[in-house]
Amino acid sequence: MPSTNNQSSSMPFASFRRSILSMRSDQVHSMEPNPDSNAGDSELESFQKQVSDRFHGLSVVTADEFLSITWIRKLLDVFLCCQEEFRVLLSNKKTLVSKPPLDKLVAEFFERSIKALDICNATRDGIEKIKLWQKHLEIVLCALDSRQRMIGEGQFRRARKALMDLTLMMLDEKETVSVFSHRNRSFGRHNTSRDHLNREPGHSRSLSWSVSRSWSAAKQLQSIANNLVPPRGNEIMATNGLAIPVFAMSSVLMLVLWALVAAIPCQDRGLQIHFSIPRQFSWGTPLLLLHDRIIDESKKRERRNSNGLLKEIYQIEKCVRHLTDLVDSAQFPLTEVQKEEVEQGVQELALVFDVCKNGLDPLERQVREVFRKIMNCRTEGIESLNGANTPL
Repeated sequence: MPSTNNQSSSMPFASFRRSILSMRSDQVHSMEPNPDSNAGDSELESFQKQVSDRFHGLSVVTADEFLSITWIRKLLDVFLCCQEEFRVLLSNKKTLVSKPPLDKLVAEFFERSIKALDICNATRDGIEKIKLWQKHLEIVLCALDSRQRMIGEGQFRRARKALMDLTLMMLDEKETVSVFSHRNRSFGRHNTSRDHLNREPGHSRSLSWSVSRSWSAAKQLQSIANNLVPPRGNEIMATNGLAIPVFAMSSVLMLVLWALVAAIPCQDRGLQIHFSIPRQFSWGTPLLLLHDRIIDESKKRERRNSNGLLKEIYQIEKCVRHLTDLVDSAQFPLTEVQKEEVEQGVQELALVFDVCKNGLDPLERQVREVFRKIMNCRTEGIESLNGANTPL
């Protein structure tokens, strides 16, 4: 899929949010479905309540868990649950899905969904990038493991080289992107020699079509966010309220993708994406709280060329800096204080190493599952829009 070059809105998110909050109460209430109509049936209300409850749970976790691998996995679990319930909801309303104006709203959602596949691909590559860091971390841990041997100058030289290589790998974003653009692969298809020979120069395999080396996660997110606006009152009434869950799922998709790009290393990642999360719907408040927490965290932790807001990335960077300072300043024979400092630094690094070792593979499998669920939902939805049961 070609990269999106759409220019983002000049209105900052904070300004847009204030404009939403300043809406008159009659305007807000006019967007809610009439409780006396079919739009207020229990199925639609249940879907919105499930979205609200699940994201509320994600938005109020402790600072220690927020944006960790464990939290990202919970985020993807929530998305998969919402996606499945949305798929069932559309399946139960097939007669309405194929009629205007709902057909247009659903088609726009599936257009956003197909663009989401490249974000899944970039996230998977970001996870692979962290796994590469682990190899260097393992060298450091082995070299400075005082339980196995006496630590001498040779072990320090080995650890210093691994730390320097890792630092360069984490800072040299363009080189890392170039490496991954060559070894990128599709979730759904295996690369073959024929694929390799027929591939256009400058492109790599993607989950959907192809991703240029100039592909930008930030631009892709903005492309997904463009024209993502709450449904009008007449659209809500004309769709028997289904316009609201379609908008809710679009907002969920947008926020989850944005959070992934914020947390995981990927090509041209960025947080300054302009999209609105209105409060007037029950699920809007927890999504907005989650958005604001991530923005606040980025202000505290992010710096130029940062690889991501994932808690474990922050811990790795912190441990690497600390151990690098210790190794560079070490003088032999080591004093007891130096030995204790190195041992403590190694223990801290070992903790985050084990978390990544145990958590990254399950996280990658979840990203693959998100990809497949998006594709399955889109396939069924397009069939409903076409009014046929034939495959795409």
